[in-house]
Amino acid sequence: MEIYENLRDLAVIIAAAEVFGLIARKIRLPQVVGQIIAGLIIGPCVLGWAGNTDYIKIFAEVGVVLLMFSAGLGTNLKTLIKTGPVALLMATLGVAVPMLLGTLVTMIFYGFEAVGTAGFYKALFIGVIMTATSVGITVQTLKELGKLKTEIGTTIVSAAIIDDVIGIIVLTVVIGVAKGTGTGAGEILLKTLLFFVLSGVVGFGLYKLFSFLDSKYPHMRRITIFSLALCFALSYIAEKYFGIADITGAYVAGVILCNIKDSGYVDSRVNISSYMFFGPIFFASIGLKTDISGMTWELFAFSLSFVAAALVGKIIGCGFAAKVTKHTWKESLICGIGMMTRGEVALIVSQKGLDAGIITAEDFTPVILLIITSSVLVPILLKVLFKSNKGLSAGKMAAISNND
Repeated sequence: MEIYENLRDLAVIIAAAEVFGLIARKIRLPQVVGQIIAGLIIGPCVLGWAGNTDYIKIFAEVGVVLLMFSAGLGTNLKTLIKTGPVALLMATLGVAVPMLLGTLVTMIFYGFEAVGTAGFYKALFIGVIMTATSVGITVQTLKELGKLKTEIGTTIVSAAIIDDVIGIIVLTVVIGVAKGTGTGAGEILLKTLLFFVLSGVVGFGLYKLFSFLDSKYPHMRRITIFSLALCFALSYIAEKYFGIADITGAYVAGVILCNIKDSGYVDSRVNISSYMFFGPIFFASIGLKTDISGMTWELFAFSLSFVAAALVGKIIGCGFAAKVTKHTWKESLICGIGMMTRGEVALIVSQKGLDAGIITAEDFTPVILLIITSSVLVPILLKVLFKSNKGLSAGKMAAISNND
């Protein structure tokens, strides 16, 4: 494809995302819902005006990285530490319950096979696909609702990050066992721990450096430029050398800088490009991925069951974890729904299974439907739940400054 054709796609995507985002806001829905629907309509599923090309994928990836960097910048470290145990429990159950349900649903449709058979590993792997959480959409929705900097918002983002780490370990184990090549889980766990330890040590030094620059050059563009450089560098290092999702590196970069005096200024500058360009492309690209041309009735029935199990699994697992850690029923439901979104992580996990020969190409269809369904439902449900303060603890819902 020629470069000018990619520019055409960008023009169509940005314009459509803005129009549908405005329509969504007019009818009191989060703008992200409109942007995802815009991608569905202009993509191969309906009009075919734009495609999810490699060019678009790059901009979409930058979009979600900036979104997670912004979430990190808005984090309160004291709250992050306080919510850590709750987030860990939420992430653990948020992986275990959907995985169990996914395996069970697949076996109900395609037969119960003995442990060690190809059918068993396929069912198990489809359960693994359900474990992934894509927090980008939830982060944007919480931002629009003014709830990202609350204790609940911090808990959901932290749990999603931990969820990805656990999911990577589980993915490695299942593929290793299925292929008979050893799990490699120990190596993944060691790399993960090493990444966070190094991030803490090096991050402290970087925080001191940025604090010095911030005091010497307050409200200067160079602070934002160097902050972005750190964001992209940590994203690259996390993915390339530690096998952790790049969005985790971006979030950690934001946390490192969240207590400098100009963290709010940096966040506002980053949000300009994220809100106007990269963010809409990321959300529209979710709709662009959708193509259901190979759908059959059997696959449709399985897809519906797959989507239902994946959504309910997160609500049960994460919601139960929130409830036993002294959250109200409504707060527990918010936590469960906030963890329901699936996105690029689910696609990456699916691709790994396809490359390993565990699943087939048609198994991508229910994954795409899950991504679309969760991406549209979660912002709507969160808006409804946050509409009334009834059933919400004032302390957990109060916005917290990252400089406290």
